[in-house]
Amino acid sequence: MKLSRKKYGFLSILDIYIIKKLLLTFILAIFLIIMIAIIFDLSERLDDFISNNAPIKGLIFDYYLNFIPHFANLFGHLFFFIAVVFVCSKLASNSEIIAILSSGISFKRLLRPFILTAIFVGVVNLWLSNVLIPKVNIPRLEFEKVYYRNPYSNQLYNIHLQPKIGEQVYVQHFSNRTNTAYKFTQEIIQEGEIVKKTYADKIVFDSATMDWVMINYHIRNIKDKDENIEKGEKKHIDIGILPNEFNLNQIKVEVLDYKQLNESIEREELKGNSVVTELKIEKYQRLLNPFAYIILTVIGVALSSHKKRGGIGLNLAIGIILAFSLIMMMKLTNVFATNSSLSPFFATAVPLLIYAVIAFILVRKTPK
Repeated sequence: MKLSRKKYGFLSILDIYIIKKLLLTFILAIFLIIMIAIIFDLSERLDDFISNNAPIKGLIFDYYLNFIPHFANLFGHLFFFIAVVFVCSKLASNSEIIAILSSGISFKRLLRPFILTAIFVGVVNLWLSNVLIPKVNIPRLEFEKVYYRNPYSNQLYNIHLQPKIGEQVYVQHFSNRTNTAYKFTQEIIQEGEIVKKTYADKIVFDSATMDWVMINYHIRNIKDKDENIEKGEKKHIDIGILPNEFNLNQIKVEVLDYKQLNESIEREELKGNSVVTELKIEKYQRLLNPFAYIILTVIGVALSSHKKRGGIGLNLAIGIILAFSLIMMMKLTNVFATNSSLSPFFATAVPLLIYAVIAFILVRKTPK
């Protein structure tokens, strides 16, 4: 195939041909799916927007104009995968891939324009995730908070905070609405030993005195081998934490750029806040997500580069199932990391490594 031998820089005419088709299909896929997503989102939230008198201008410019880049970036690797499968299936159905391979171009060489495009889109995704998207999420989430029913729970669970070195606070759950922490435990530690441990059924914030009132409390003062126990129904206590600090477990990671995300991780690690795991998962997902574009691209080309009886429809169906299975696997490992000692980096990387192996096997088994 003489056309493919001509070069423009390090790209051949064939490379440019495939890259153009791929990018055009990717943009079209984003446009069509986002239009459908907006229709579904609006139908779900319309009653709340109307009842809360949401302004049309804010709905368009603050919410949906910022919803588009957020949604496109969130599912970008899925849209790109669909584009890869569609373009490659179309080339195969028109016998273009057969002509390309018959001209002496190897399957690995055929992969090059697809992988180069995946790298480009992945780099754009990296920039969007860490720089632009956090900024556009701010007005979107603020609009949602005011004109849509509160998407954030009023209850926080299993909170562990360190107000300062040598103090640990544990709370089974905290109510934002009533500023009440239930099943409260405080430990004072000196030289590695617990010297005071305080329990209470609940503590309620007193805005007049700016401290907390313990209800049904139990205090153990430990000195050497001696213990002094104090019990009571009600007592004020200063734990060095204000109600809004419990809300750190609800940090909206969507509005944090890369620098802010790292700063939040460092700050919450010092406090011993359990939200650190979620912040680290978000960080590693942003950093590793570009690799998902490359891995899914290789899988898509390997699956779609030869004619099948079911044609493009079958390839798309298989591709979507594989892409969603990767998303589900990533969600599952993230849940394990959040609720166990599994490393956030490991939880994020393992699904990608598994699918990288699948991609390698598919390429090896693809007829040349």
